[in-house]
Amino acid sequence: MLHDVVAEPGELSPAELRAEYDALLRSVVETVGVDRVVAETDLSRETVEALAAGESAESVALTVTEAAAILGLSDEVPDAEVVVLELRDHLLMGMTTGVLDVDTISAEIDADLTGQEVQQALEGRTEMTLDELAAIHRFVAASQR
Repeated sequence: MLHDVVAEPGELSPAELRAEYDALLRSVVETVGVDRVVAETDLSRETVEALAAGESAESVALTVTEAAAILGLSDEVPDAEVVVLELRDHLLMGMTTGVLDVDTISAEIDADLTGQEVQQALEGRTEMTLDELAAIHRFVAASQR
């Protein structure tokens, strides 16, 4: 799942963490096939093929929901909704452990998000990109050390 893709996400840069997310997603696409991913998600063939080919994060813009839809196709992962809910729980618990608030996260990460937007993304009221997730995930994990 996205929240446990690496043992120590706080030790990676957001770009390195995003690359790990992409590698995980690519492995699912390789296992289930591009055709199935296209058929069972809202992703375009072009996006899925770019992900499978290992294209850069800049050319493969994905949201957490889209990534969860891909992961949910794996026999080893619960459905997409569970993936998203567990990710949110993990991040919120990390914020509690690290005594972090959304304004602190917003100020410290390299993403164009306000504290309110971070909160909305964590609560699922607005979509979060994998790049935004990587920045938030890394910061929350690093704050727990």
